[in-house]
Amino acid sequence: MKKIVLTSFLLLSLAFCFSQGYETTRYGVRAGVNISNLDFDPAPVSRNMHRNGFYFGGFAEFSLSETLWLNTELQWSAEGAKEEDWRANYLNLPIQLRFQIGNNFMIGAGPQIGVKTWKSADAYDTIRFSGVGGIEYKFLEDYFIDVRAGYDFKNLLDESLAPLEATQFTIQVGVGIKI
Repeated sequence: MKKIVLTSFLLLSLAFCFSQGYETTRYGVRAGVNISNLDFDPAPVSRNMHRNGFYFGGFAEFSLSETLWLNTELQWSAEGAKEEDWRANYLNLPIQLRFQIGNNFMIGAGPQIGVKTWKSADAYDTIRFSGVGGIEYKFLEDYFIDVRAGYDFKNLLDESLAPLEATQFTIQVGVGIKI
């Protein structure tokens, strides 16, 4: 747990350092729905391996140039599968490098680290690493809608379940406000 806290602190400090010297820093909140799907190897028989859930979180965006932004976020997300034994909720820290396209669109991608918060989901490893990418559309001065996709880089399951392995693909659709 100390490694997770230290890594998170270092990443947020790095983001803060990048923001120094540039005029614009934006903060905000976002929330929406998740659609997550577990892919097993070898594939289990007759299981519903997706889950519809929700997420919410806060973020900070740091201007690196006129069109380049660094986005850091702390987000709680309900993921995993519908069956209770395969549910997993995470506290995620996505970090994206984002490019502004025109006045209303942004696209971005980057890594994400997550820590499991659902104590009864013993099948899952405590920490996960994934990649995340998405697009944002600003429809009012400070309001936006966004769509993101995330895919895990490594097996999500605890080593005790070997040779069973699982990765997760998650889609998030939500709204937010920049303060």
